[in-house]
Amino acid sequence: MILSVQGIHFRYNSSEVLRDVSFDLRPGTILGLLGTNGAGKSTLLKCLNRILRPHRGTVLLDDTEILRLNRNEIAKRMAYVPQRYEQEALTVFDAVLLGRKPHIKWGPTRQDLMIVQGVLDVMGLAEHALRPVKTLSGGQAQKVVLARSFAQEPDVLLLDEPTSNLDVRNQLEVMGLIREAVHKRSVCAVIAIHDLNLALRFADAVLFLREGQAYALQSTQSVSPEVIQEVYGVTSVIQKVGGYTVVVPLTCCKDHIC
Repeated sequence: MILSVQGIHFRYNSSEVLRDVSFDLRPGTILGLLGTNGAGKSTLLKCLNRILRPHRGTVLLDDTEILRLNRNEIAKRMAYVPQRYEQEALTVFDAVLLGRKPHIKWGPTRQDLMIVQGVLDVMGLAEHALRPVKTLSGGQAQKVVLARSFAQEPDVLLLDEPTSNLDVRNQLEVMGLIREAVHKRSVCAVIAIHDLNLALRFADAVLFLREGQAYALQSTQSVSPEVIQEVYGVTSVIQKVGGYTVVVPLTCCKDHIC
């Protein structure tokens, strides 16, 4: 077991955002975090790597409580890609090289540089290596941030809406790269995502959050229209199309406004 989350509670001031969230992740698996806006997905990701400190509950990395690790030790084990980020004046190469920072003592080694170049090649960013990140499109810049997390070579990837600024082709490409990295390196990933169909296509399991609580933890093959209706307030049908599970939203339930 790489990651074990046990009974996480978190509140902002007096407002409870997460209540008793638990799950375990084994090597080589992807967990999709699903739920409406404000359900607590981003907050949960921040609790997992101690950006936010849970009020109750524990997060274990290979049986070590994360509160016992310093920031550099966490950075060697976990890579976090936020939902929002600043456009950088750094070149693409240097921005991705920052992912090696937890592993660098005095200066980047030849191995560090080779890892960065390899990630740029895989992500299709090599031709932009010397361009400032701030000159890229939003989608390209988002791929740079994801490439940095790959260069970090973590055991756990924490990704907050990694496909939000990408077109359909790049969404499929990026999710495919994430899945390939997870399976090839036997790491795990927790991905907050709004696109149900991407989650069902690329994740191994999904955790539905509803008002800060873990409403349902299921394999992607077990997701039902009933769960989607309870979590999102939307009726739907689930079909197989081209071998993939596809959710087709129909109408809002009458107690929700569309």
